[in-house]
Amino acid sequence: MTEPVVTRFAPSPTGFLHIGGGRTALFNWLYARRYGGKMLLRIEDTDRERSTKEAIDAIFDGLKWLGLDWDGEAIFQFSRVERHREVVEQMLAAGTAYRCYATPDELTVMREKARAEGKTRLYDGRWRDRDPAEAPAGAKPAIRLKAPLTGETVVEDQVQGRVTWQNENLDDFVLLRSDGTPTYMLAVVVDDHDMGVTHIIRGDDHLNNGARQTQIYQALGWKVPVMAHIPLIHGPDGSKLSKRHGALGVDAYRAMGYLPAAMRNYLVRLGWSHGDQEIFSTQEMIAAFDLPQIGRSPARFDFAKLESLNGHYMRSTSPGELLTALDSALPYLPNGPAAAPKLTPAVREQLLTAMPELKERAKTLVDLLEAASFIWADRPLALDDKAKALLTPEALALLRDLIGVLETVGTWTAEATEQAVRSYAERIGAKLGAVAQPLRAALTGRATSPGIFNVLAVLGRQESLARLKDQAVPA
Repeated sequence: MTEPVVTRFAPSPTGFLHIGGGRTALFNWLYARRYGGKMLLRIEDTDRERSTKEAIDAIFDGLKWLGLDWDGEAIFQFSRVERHREVVEQMLAAGTAYRCYATPDELTVMREKARAEGKTRLYDGRWRDRDPAEAPAGAKPAIRLKAPLTGETVVEDQVQGRVTWQNENLDDFVLLRSDGTPTYMLAVVVDDHDMGVTHIIRGDDHLNNGARQTQIYQALGWKVPVMAHIPLIHGPDGSKLSKRHGALGVDAYRAMGYLPAAMRNYLVRLGWSHGDQEIFSTQEMIAAFDLPQIGRSPARFDFAKLESLNGHYMRSTSPGELLTALDSALPYLPNGPAAAPKLTPAVREQLLTAMPELKERAKTLVDLLEAASFIWADRPLALDDKAKALLTPEALALLRDLIGVLETVGTWTAEATEQAVRSYAERIGAKLGAVAQPLRAALTGRATSPGIFNVLAVLGRQESLARLKDQAVPA
């Protein structure tokens, strides 16, 4: 590379950070980091009616959660309106743009006629070479690009390959509206140029914009950045991604209990590959990522695959790191805010003790929180239906015997309680499960939990015996 790489992520703050936007940001970030360059962030807030502070905050939060940092301060496109107008004045002076006084009614008739004739060029160029002195009195013109009428516009796309448009089919599109506001097409080019962007990596829904923006670059005599238009994300059935498929905000995935590292790993594999490798550390992603390895076909979003991958990350994360991740996620998880006050230092120690087994079973932080909630549950425990069914009169009589047995255990460990319970089961001629299941129901309020002897160890002697007495010993 002859010049430092500069990429940019340029979302519109009209809603949450979409999962597709998260992947675009990741690809820009990885490419910049791979080549020792910079990724810049530009908020395209020129749509003043739809741009909101909440959406801007959601973009910042979503990127930070994904672990994607940007270089320098975020740039707000609306603040650069005067610069956009200045460039248009330069184009007017150079003869590469012109004033168009066509009225809205004239434009409607013009477009309908062109469509009826099967043309893709909807504006007929009526003001292209006309004397502005002929303009109606008091009319405010739009400024249009004087686009080439012959030849072709070419984008050598790093993903799509060489893409060619015949100039006779491209309009003299508007650069500056009659009210003086710049169009998206103009603002993007001026901002990318002024920010020194060398590589534009974005969704392939912008591919046609790539042709028009190339024409603006050429009209201004500016170097055209390298372009890479990545296929969009589709649902598992190949249709356009919808909410039922996973077209949600990045914040929704945080609320579903996914780990940022797993999310990055999942997103990088949506459309990009490096041999058969599926699991990547962040450093491995940076070292391997490049644009030619992005496929041209739409990637398919698969919730089951994401959940499986997240489960892998849950299992391979240390108990301490997982507790830190849970702390960060609590405000966003469905039951997180209610659980947060109960995670006292003592409970956190119990949670760390239980974590090695809990994380083996959990696919998400939501699963983890739910599975661990028996630790801080209020007494007497609320039993689910399966637990209630297990606590028959016979089972309760068995638990009353077992309380006496457990009260004699010396050092309270998983091994010591297991030995006591096994000996009791053998003495009464019962299978271990016949004793363990009622024990589990009384201690956790559920029919499933981590290993019952680990549960006893985590809860400790006093709490374990108190919970058993709550269920088995009449008040």
